[in-house]
Formats: sequence, structure tokens, C-alpha cells
Amino acid sequence: MARNNKISMPSSSGGIVRYFDEDKSKIRIKPGTVIILIGVVVVVEILMHTLL
Repeated sequence: MARNNKISMPSSSGGIVRYFDEDKSKIRIKPGTVIILIGVVVVVEILMHTLL
């Protein structure tokens, strides 16, 4: 049996891929704005279920 059939990966990459250049977006939303919008949606849903 052959003992030298190990596959070795380069230690710097090892299958990890980073996509830093694809993070560029024209639309920027602050995290606080998202939380406020979620809260508004929750309140509207609660009002719709109680009033209708």
C-alpha cells in the first residue's frame, strides 16, 4: 500500500473564501433604522389582529 497519497492544502487559504469586494452596496441602512422598522411592522400587525 502506498503511504504518500496525502493531499495537503496551502495553509493560508485552506478552502476559506472571503468576499470583501462584493460588500459594496449603493443602499446603506443603519441598524437602528432596521430595528425601528421591525418594531413598526410588529405594532401594525398587532393592531390589525386586534381591531379587525
